[in-house]
Amino acid sequence: MDYGMKNRLSRIINPKTGKTVMLAVDHGYFQGPTTGLKDFKKNISPLILHADCLFITRGMLRTSVDPAFSTPVCLRVSGGPSILGDLSNEDITTSLEEAIRLNASGIGMSIFVGAKNEDRTISNLGRLVGEAERYGMPVLAITAVGRDMVRDARYLGLACRIAAEIGAHFVKTYYCEDFFKVVESCPVPVVMAGGKKIPEKEALQMTANAVKEGASGVDMGRNIFQSDNPVGMMKAIKAIVHKGASVDEAFEIYSKK
Repeated sequence: MDYGMKNRLSRIINPKTGKTVMLAVDHGYFQGPTTGLKDFKKNISPLILHADCLFITRGMLRTSVDPAFSTPVCLRVSGGPSILGDLSNEDITTSLEEAIRLNASGIGMSIFVGAKNEDRTISNLGRLVGEAERYGMPVLAITAVGRDMVRDARYLGLACRIAAEIGAHFVKTYYCEDFFKVVESCPVPVVMAGGKKIPEKEALQMTANAVKEGASGVDMGRNIFQSDNPVGMMKAIKAIVHKGASVDEAFEIYSKK
C-alpha cells in the first residue's frame, strides 16, 4: 500500500485508535428525502464536525456541505435503482476523477451477494478497485445480501470475504450474531452498518458489541440523524468506539441536551 493510500485511510480510520465513526448520509440516492435528512444541510451541519468521516453522494456534498469543513469525505459512487425497483441493479455513477476533484479520502460502492445482479456488482467493484489503486484511493465495499438470504455470520462473512478478495480496502456490513466470525474471516477492516432506526440504548449496545468483536468502528446514519438528540448520539457512539466507554456511560452522554 503506497503513501497516498495510507494517508487517505488514516483520515478515515483514526491511526491512534484504529477505529472510525463514519456518518452515513447517502440514503437519499435510493430512498429520496429520508426522514431526518429532508432539510439536508440543516440536519447534518451540527453533526459533521463530530464525525471522523462523512459518507455522502457527490450531489449533496456539492450542494449542502460547506467546503470549509475539514471532516474527511468517503464518496458514494454507485447507484441507479430506487426503492421502487431492483436495488441490486446498481452501477458506477460517479467517476474517480470526480472523487479526486471533490477531495474525497475514499470512495464506496455496494455489492449484492446472492441477488440477481451479484456478478455485475462484484465485477464493478473489481474494476473500481483497479482504477482507484492507480491514484491511491481507498475503496469501501458495502455488503448487501439477497432478500432470501438471512443476515447471519455465514452470509455476511461470505459477502465480506468476497469484497476483500476482489480488493476492497475496507468493508461495511451489518451486525449479526457471532459477528466476530465475520471479522476474523475478513483480512481488511470491517465497519458496522447502523441499519434501521432502533432505540438509542439498543444502538449503543450494538455498537459496543461490534467493537468488542473486532469491528473497526461504525458507519451509522439513521440511528444518529433520526435520534431525538443527534449530536448527543454521535458523541455517545464516539465514546464507545474511541474511548471504550460502557453502554451506560454512553447513554448518559446521549441523554445530555
